[in-house]
Amino acid sequence: MSLPLGPPVQIAWVTHDLDATETALTGLLGVKKWVRLTDVHFAPDTCSYHGKAADFVASISLSYLGDMQLELIAPVRGPNIYSDFLRSSGPGLHHICVEAASEDDVATTLATATEHGASVVQQGVMPGGVRFAYLSAPQAGVPFLEIAHVSAEIREFFDYIKKEQR
Repeated sequence: MSLPLGPPVQIAWVTHDLDATETALTGLLGVKKWVRLTDVHFAPDTCSYHGKAADFVASISLSYLGDMQLELIAPVRGPNIYSDFLRSSGPGLHHICVEAASEDDVATTLATATEHGASVVQQGVMPGGVRFAYLSAPQAGVPFLEIAHVSAEIREFFDYIKKEQR
């Protein structure tokens, strides 16, 4: 299977406590600054969870280690894969993310991945224009792989976060 994707651009953890995880990763990795987005609403008109409309809220903290984005996710309310993960595994490393050059590439990737045994467990569009989808193939040892297409507006925001690390 060959998909139109680049290399991993993000490593993400799910946690109950953003402060504690920020502190731990700052000490372990030398991250200088985290940017927190509190109570991000993933609305049912733009997101799905296991194929049904999703309505959930999560707080997110972002930083960079070189060119690798670090993401921390703390679910607040509503059913989602992050809450599922915390219930089944506790806090920890959750997924890596690869970028698609276009929204068409996201769609192509999802279609190809499902033909090869992966399932789309959550997808949507975040406020600001990030199109995302989580693929899962637990039978093959792949809990979650996020595919994302980032809007120009969000790319500028990510560049700001990266510059804050200098």
